[in-house]
Amino acid sequence: MSSREQILAAIKRNQPEQQELPVLDSFRHTEAGDPAAFRKVVETLGGQVYEITSYTEIQPLVAEHYTDVTRVVSIRPEYFPGAITGWQEGDGRQLEQVDLAIIPGQLGVAENGAIWITEQEIEVRVLPFITQHLAIVLPRTEILPTMHDAYARIWSPSAGFGVFIAGPSKTADIEQSLVLGAHGAKSLTVFLIG
Repeated sequence: MSSREQILAAIKRNQPEQQELPVLDSFRHTEAGDPAAFRKVVETLGGQVYEITSYTEIQPLVAEHYTDVTRVVSIRPEYFPGAITGWQEGDGRQLEQVDLAIIPGQLGVAENGAIWITEQEIEVRVLPFITQHLAIVLPRTEILPTMHDAYARIWSPSAGFGVFIAGPSKTADIEQSLVLGAHGAKSLTVFLIG
C-alpha cells in the first residue's frame, strides 16, 4: 500500500459520525420586511432611500441630488429617459467613465440593508462596481426581514452571478481613515417603489 493510500485509509477510518444539520426554521419569517427598518439601516451605512410611486420620479430626484452627473446608464429606459445607450457592448472598459448606474434589485433585507442583484438584472457584471454612483430600484414589497429569509428565497439561483450590495463602497483599513468609493461606487441611492 502506497503512502497516499495509507493516508486516505487513515482519514476514512477516523471520520466523525454523521450528524443532521440543525433546523433553522425558527429564524424564518412569514411576514414581509419592514421598509422603515430597511431605510434606517441603509442610511446608517451611508446610503439614501427615496420612496417613490412611479419611475417618472427618478429623473427629477437624480437631477436634484446628483448635480455633477453627466453620464448615466439605466438598465431600463423607463428609469431614466435619455440615458446612454449601447453601453452593453464591449468588455466592461467602456463603463469606466459612467457617473451613475440605475439598476433594478430583486430583494432587500431589512436587518442589514443588503440588496440582492444578479447578472440577469445588470447585464454586465462590472456595472455596479465600476460606476461612480449607484442607484437601485427596489419594489417595496420585496423587502424581507432577515438574511435567512433572503437565502431561502434565492436557495437555487438561476443566474451564474449574484451579489448582495449594502451601502456605498468604503474601507477604514488605512490609518483608520474612512474612504468612500475604495472598491466600488462612492454612493448608493435606493428608490423604493410601491
